[in-house]
Amino acid sequence: MNEENISFEELLNNSMKENQELEKVTEGTVINVSSKGEIFVDLNYKADGIIPKSEYSDDENVDPAKEVKAGDKIKFEILKLNDGLGNVLLSCKRLKSQEAKKEFEEKVENNAIFEEKVNEVTDKGLVVNINGIRVFIPNSLSCGQKDVARFKIIEYNPKERKIIGSCKAVLDEIKEKAENDFWSNAEVGKKYEGVVSSICSYGAFVDINGVQGLLHISEISWNRDAKVQDILTQGQKINVTIKELDKENKRIKLSYEGKGVDPWENINYKVGDIVRVKIRKFMHISQICEERISKPEEKLQIGEEVNAKIIDINLEKKKIELSIKELEGTSNEYSSINK
Repeated sequence: MNEENISFEELLNNSMKENQELEKVTEGTVINVSSKGEIFVDLNYKADGIIPKSEYSDDENVDPAKEVKAGDKIKFEILKLNDGLGNVLLSCKRLKSQEAKKEFEEKVENNAIFEEKVNEVTDKGLVVNINGIRVFIPNSLSCGQKDVARFKIIEYNPKERKIIGSCKAVLDEIKEKAENDFWSNAEVGKKYEGVVSSICSYGAFVDINGVQGLLHISEISWNRDAKVQDILTQGQKINVTIKELDKENKRIKLSYEGKGVDPWENINYKVGDIVRVKIRKFMHISQICEERISKPEEKLQIGEEVNAKIIDINLEKKKIELSIKELEGTSNEYSSINK
């Protein structure tokens, strides 16, 4: 009786020891895959392991037979030592889920950028599934992305199942890098292709790699009465050059290649020439006529074309002084001038 008790005890201990050793096993060899998607695994144990299709992947559309074959090594987690049919019940998806979670958390920790297919579009935003991990991207942070999203995780609270992604965070980072690169390499005289981002009464703002530069109206046209909107349009690509640079306050002033050559470089008039001009602003009242008048409007109108005599040319100040009064009593012969 005593011997029988000892034999039973030894048998129980041996069985417990075998179970403890088996529980440490995390990898086996695929024996075969059934038509139902069940994977049978050699565990080097008295019983084989079985991975039901439902325990292979979270994606029910995955066919195990297309991913594994006899002879392949496969990793798993033991669920039960006996599934009721004498097999050891195994699971791949739990192990995959744990590994995926660990990899995901490491990426979040390292502030990594994710690029994933969008699984669902709702009225509030986008839903992305990363190996069973659900990420929500609000519309305000999606930046119009729909099919594939590039994002960072800005809030990670798995206990409350709250994982928030942001496409905007990625674009902001790219923009910041581009701006930093620009300021590191910017210098007066350097040329760029920019995009007109906005137009105002005194000029335009041009976007250069995310940096806004001012293009003053005086740098757009030689015509003092020109209007910016008649020359440039929002979204237009133009070639500009840095004219002034303030890196400390991050301000730049630009010049525009489309302005053309300074017309004063081709001046071929001389003092005494009689020219045909259009009145844009009134000249000094003393040069309008011999008759005494109280204001220029008594004799002239803006937009009117008249003959005038050049009485002074100052190329340094880019100024030509005219007189209508000195033509009184002379002939009507004149040369033309665009001014």
